[in-house]
Amino acid sequence: MTILCVRFQLPSAHEAAFPELLGLLEEFTPVVEALPPDGALADLRGAERYFGRGAVELASVIRVRALALYGVDCVIGAGPGPMLARVAQRAARPGVTCAVSAGEARDFLAGKPVAVLPGVGAATARTLCEYGLDTLGRVAAAPLSTLQRLVGAKAGRELHEKANGVDRGRVVPNAVSSSLAAERRFPRDELDPVRHRRALLSAGEELGARLRAVEKVCRALTLTVRYADRSSTTRVRTLGEPTAHSADLTRTAYSLYEALGLQRARVRAIALRAEGLGPADRASHQLTFDPVDEKARRIEEVADRARAKFGPRAVMPGGLAA
Repeated sequence: MTILCVRFQLPSAHEAAFPELLGLLEEFTPVVEALPPDGALADLRGAERYFGRGAVELASVIRVRALALYGVDCVIGAGPGPMLARVAQRAARPGVTCAVSAGEARDFLAGKPVAVLPGVGAATARTLCEYGLDTLGRVAAAPLSTLQRLVGAKAGRELHEKANGVDRGRVVPNAVSSSLAAERRFPRDELDPVRHRRALLSAGEELGARLRAVEKVCRALTLTVRYADRSSTTRVRTLGEPTAHSADLTRTAYSLYEALGLQRARVRAIALRAEGLGPADRASHQLTFDPVDEKARRIEEVADRARAKFGPRAVMPGGLAA
């Protein structure tokens, strides 16, 4: 078991610590893959030899350091490959690492729903369930040809291997997260467009604050709307210029939402993802000489300082003090 999947239990006030937590993992291994907004994969093959300890022991050290240095607990799964480590992480709990060896993989996966596998989306899971293949054990026992007819040749082969515990994935280092996401779930399926827009405003404010906290700008924005029947719609838009300005992100989110033309859609959740992140100090900003825009940016700076000092609840959506 040489791969760890670490999910940091980051409260909103500590979200800016994510890059530093990645740095903590890099003290053990340079092979770290960020899984925004709060997770990472770490390949410990070299670390096991260097420190003379197994992956589970090193996971305990990582947990203690995260708590001691940042006050952040974490949930950790360990496995021989990234896929098994990620599934193990879902079965873990704070303080106890869930470890799965190669020999235990098939039995560990057998009773789990097909949707637990990374890369198996709602549509694929729904197709498999319609044919009675609702658990990974049943998928593993199904003929390869049957799976390929249902989901395609390549996807069917990969699904068959994963369900049988074959993990061919690898950890791909990425020192900088390429995206940040904010999701808003409704307590019940929501029909009211006003509440949809309110969720977009809140998510846009959160994304802007998080981008500014890590001194990044984004080049594109993705909107995903999830419906009551578990289907979803995704739209992407490239921004006119890289930005971390909450108002710009929110306006783009509103535009994407309006372009969907939803009519009495029962929406379960709305998610925004900032894509193509880059350093804020290298981004150009078109001067507009618009006093309203300049005032909004100054208010944003004040709100960020209040948020950093008093926590995220110190500022309400729209940059107003609570």
